[in-house]
Amino acid sequence: MTGGDRGPDRRGVLRAGAAAALALGAAGCTGGSRPQASGPSPSTTTPATPAGTLTETPAPTPLPRPPLWQPGPGEIQPDVKRRAVELVAALGAWPPGGQGVEAARARVAALGLPPALADAAGPLAPAASEASLEVVVAQYGGILDDSASVLVVCRQWTRGPDGSVAEGGTTVDVRLGRAEPRWTVTDLRPGVAGPAAVAPSPAVARVLAEPRIELPPEAAADLRGGTVHDSVLEAMLRLAGPYTLSVSVVRTGHPLDVFGTTRPSDHPLGRAFDVWRIDGLAVVDPGTSRQLVESFMRDAAAAGSYNVGGPVAVPGGVGNQFFTDDTHHDHCHVGFNH
Repeated sequence: MTGGDRGPDRRGVLRAGAAAALALGAAGCTGGSRPQASGPSPSTTTPATPAGTLTETPAPTPLPRPPLWQPGPGEIQPDVKRRAVELVAALGAWPPGGQGVEAARARVAALGLPPALADAAGPLAPAASEASLEVVVAQYGGILDDSASVLVVCRQWTRGPDGSVAEGGTTVDVRLGRAEPRWTVTDLRPGVAGPAAVAPSPAVARVLAEPRIELPPEAAADLRGGTVHDSVLEAMLRLAGPYTLSVSVVRTGHPLDVFGTTRPSDHPLGRAFDVWRIDGLAVVDPGTSRQLVESFMRDAAAAGSYNVGGPVAVPGGVGNQFFTDDTHHDHCHVGFNH
């Protein structure tokens, strides 16, 4: 055999065989004897949902369930306020499926009150499958020997048809008359604020943005509606320097006349606001410093108010600038004549 006709080199054959063996061994480490098909690994493959299988629907967001407001120490005729709050809570909150006038009438009747009061619920009973309600505060719009007005300031949450939750609120003027064993409700007047103004004033924007001024839904809507005088807005901003103000009522929800008289109130005219808490301390609470309340009332007068009421008899002032009575034992009234 000539040198040009030699067969394959033996060392090359051995090297090729060794490489093939290594490749087969590597394949055997996968746990299968056959080569795996190409494509994504099992860990990245989403299994198909079998036909007829129901997918799990997320539970709807639960509505807040705040406790029912209760009168604290220092209240005059506390059960009068409790009676008003019970009615408002019965009309403004219901479990899933508890909507509708008939269901509301049943809840009112369970309180021993006239079921027809449910027909006057208005914005307190919007079309919703479920609702919950928080009473921010209950303050007197007036209290006499045999009759009373309780302003129940509310925040409300309702569930829409798509399961979403909307937040709102109103202020309800609850009228009551003396009866035994408890006072009874004679009328119900929920507040209805007007639409927001197209271009609210810069002062409105400043008040709404001021963290030291706390406004419930109806009062905030009054400001957005552009129906509140600048004198009120400027006084709020001035008082928010030294104090934190918790406002209860501005315009909507307050009686049209000073309770028990035919004299028009400054509130419906957009020329007054009430404060139920100063620096986080309730005005009605006897533990709240009377010096703090008097200081606030004097500063309200210095901010331009001609008519400052509260639980403290403040001496001085111009004419009858300061006053106190049973109605104002639970809040400070700040009124303006322009």
